[in-house]
Amino acid sequence: MSGGIARGRLAEERKAWRKNHPHGFVAKPESLPDGTVNLMIWQCTIPGKQGTDWEGGYFPLTLHFSEDYPSKPPKCKFPQGFFHPNVYPSGTVCLSILNEDSGWRPAITVKQILVGIQDLLDQPNPADPAQTDGYHLFIQNTRGALDCRRSSILHWSESFALLGGSMLHIRIVVASVLNERPNVTWCLEK
Repeated sequence: MSGGIARGRLAEERKAWRKNHPHGFVAKPESLPDGTVNLMIWQCTIPGKQGTDWEGGYFPLTLHFSEDYPSKPPKCKFPQGFFHPNVYPSGTVCLSILNEDSGWRPAITVKQILVGIQDLLDQPNPADPAQTDGYHLFIQNTRGALDCRRSSILHWSESFALLGGSMLHIRIVVASVLNERPNVTWCLEK
């Protein structure tokens, strides 16, 4: 498929997103210095799902589309070093619907990709690990795994908030039992 088809589809995706997108999510094409937009790179934010350790956090993600889109899926990347069993150390997300050899279908939308990644955050796929440390800690289900996940959640949420030009204050009530979810309160000031 030619780049014209990719850009046409992405323009339609952008239009559909503006009309209807999940609460808390952000997805928009990259703005260039001259005021135009680059439809081939989208800056996104995925909110942590309610009722999970990720709740209250907002996680930056970049979608890189090729000229072969929608025949080929976009590359989805968190910041380098994002700690999760299904995220490579480079930040690239490992998710079945993003695999052009198995789960990808051209009908999959940006909205479906982002909601799928949000689900993956709290429900890692141990059958398809992308980083050794995250995988081993996840399958061992130890206090160390929970601490690493919480640390990653707080680090990337804090980094994202600071990148947005806001100062972030975090109050954490650490759970005393492994299965409890921490209570994280975010207070953003301009």
